[in-house]
Amino acid sequence: MNKMIDYYNQFDEWGRLEREPLEFIINWHHIKSMLPQSGHILDNGAGPGKYAMELAKHSYDVTLTDLTPRLVQLAREKAAELGLTERYRGFHTANATNLSLFPSEHFDASLMLGPLYHLQQLEERNLAAKELYRVTRRGGYVFVAFMSRTRHLLTSLAYPQSWKPTDNMEAIRAFLDSGIFNHSDEGRFTGVYYYNIEDIKPFMEAHGFDTVKLIGSSSIAGGLGGEQLDYWRSRGKKEYANFVQLVCESAEDVHLLGASSHLLYIGVKK
Repeated sequence: MNKMIDYYNQFDEWGRLEREPLEFIINWHHIKSMLPQSGHILDNGAGPGKYAMELAKHSYDVTLTDLTPRLVQLAREKAAELGLTERYRGFHTANATNLSLFPSEHFDASLMLGPLYHLQQLEERNLAAKELYRVTRRGGYVFVAFMSRTRHLLTSLAYPQSWKPTDNMEAIRAFLDSGIFNHSDEGRFTGVYYYNIEDIKPFMEAHGFDTVKLIGSSSIAGGLGGEQLDYWRSRGKKEYANFVQLVCESAEDVHLLGASSHLLYIGVKK
């Protein structure tokens, strides 16, 4: 856990979403389509608050939590910079496995776009899902991020030297069995649990949620590089908007889920 906190203390997560905007665009397209018209939304494991800021811009009341104190402070500063502080009910350093600072059924909807793939023990993942269920009101939507075991397999095969220890077949097979990845190199993305895609819906449903849909946060654009994306941008605003619309629509295609590094589960509390 400490290595994971150290990683996010030095990593520019806000910048990553700026550099890779389609993930945010796709997720937000599907999130906003399910949100109530107004209400109090939890962004749990929010990092520096990219999604929380968008919620605040759309006049939702927002509570933000993250395990990393530095990211909570960055989110507080970003809210002030954007003139959004009044939309926030709190900025909290908190572990997703223990949200005891909030009463039950406190939020009209909840986001959890990071914690579940950084909890390597099943007991911890169960606790995080239970807490998400507890603090969300009955009938409220939840938006939960997962990382795909399939996509990490593809990445390890393509760039083995960048993803040690999964740079040999014995380690890759062990990873496929466990889903656990701890980077061998210091300062790299680490402390991860990757899910089998077929296990995501049953996991959430076992914790009291009805599944609405599971989308690929990269959709059909997961394999596109900067050059390809620049081409579609160069075609003009209208053409690029049509490209983005197709990408958002295709995110629900079950045949493309394995191409996305991140997946977004959307469910509703029974």
